[in-house]
Amino acid sequence: MRIFQDLSELKAAKGEHLGPTEWRTVTQEQVNLFADATDDHQWIHVDVEKAKEGPFGGTIAHGYLSLALLPSFMQELMRVDGLRMGINYGLNKVRFPRPVPVGARVRAAAELVDVKGTPSGTLSTLKVTIEVEGEGRPACVAETLSLYVPNS
Repeated sequence: MRIFQDLSELKAAKGEHLGPTEWRTVTQEQVNLFADATDDHQWIHVDVEKAKEGPFGGTIAHGYLSLALLPSFMQELMRVDGLRMGINYGLNKVRFPRPVPVGARVRAAAELVDVKGTPSGTLSTLKVTIEVEGEGRPACVAETLSLYVPNS
């Protein structure tokens, strides 16, 4: 994990690569809980038997489940100290180049693309890539924005 002591250290790290995180396995239980939380019960995600005959040879995680793992991955990739708070500010671009089969292991790495001051605090842009173990194409590439509010 990269620990930034303050926002000036974060700004100086523009262009730095972070990670990768540890591998973690995507389980059918996670997928089912995500389906319940989002009311997205499409068979390619939750019907194990039918999905065996489907286009992916088994169930796959929702693309948005991959995206929902970002906060957890970010906790492994970096921390900024000396803040009043950090806020998920949004996303510029998200792509899901390949599905994540249930049972696959995933991890994330990031590049600190931009850091700039705003009237509300410091806005960082990270390009986060979630890879699937043994696969060439990533599962998710997301440009995520975080707003850091310093201690007054």
